[in-house]
Amino acid sequence: MLAGDWRSSGAQPATTQAGRMRTKTVFTALSGIDHERLAAFQAGMRKRYSDTQILEELRGCAERLGRSPTMREFERDTTTTVHPQTVIEHFGTWNAAKRQAGLVPRRFATREELVALLRDLGAEIGRTPTAKDIEARRGSMPSKSLYWHTFGSLTNALREAGFDVAVGEERLERALDQGVLLAAQLGRLPKFADWAEARRSDINLLTEWQVYRMFEARRGAWSTFQFLLRERLIGQGVAVSEDGTLV
Repeated sequence: MLAGDWRSSGAQPATTQAGRMRTKTVFTALSGIDHERLAAFQAGMRKRYSDTQILEELRGCAERLGRSPTMREFERDTTTTVHPQTVIEHFGTWNAAKRQAGLVPRRFATREELVALLRDLGAEIGRTPTAKDIEARRGSMPSKSLYWHTFGSLTNALREAGFDVAVGEERLERALDQGVLLAAQLGRLPKFADWAEARRSDINLLTEWQVYRMFEARRGAWSTFQFLLRERLIGQGVAVSEDGTLV
């Protein structure tokens, strides 16, 4: 008998479309496996790791990477002790496991998931989330660019999540109302730096850049805002000198 003959190796012959015989290996050891005992053994192996342990491994990998890990990145992380296939066996799919770990997959996050995550973040910090809040939670939150891509802007996403976010004329009105209060505190019209300083202690203020960009960030943008603010104050009976001091 020739070496490699299927009858000597336990392999069974198979016929190709052209009618030629080819060798398809069927190992005797595999064909004789007791599937019930195999299933019990596999279940026992899976029990080596609890769901909680696996989720902690995923979160730890994300923290080291600074983002939600792919299967390949997780496998290459020398600190992890779980194989990606084990993760899948426990949770059904890789992305299902990441969702359980709070690591929403960037490509597969639904609109509803994105909105829910914004609401959860707002509840955590006690205010309307900002782009900086999202950036500070890389790995546990989708990127702000995904929100812009999905909703057209972060503002649109926040409004869909139920947050009170001013847009257009409403935003300018809010800036002027906030400016009146800040001017009263300072005793003068606020400068760009004044607004930035106030924003650091009051997160509910629009940012200085949000105000600046309402005037298309052109030269004289901030002084245009100060002019409108001065007109608002005068309309309220507050005298404002030419140098911006409240009289």
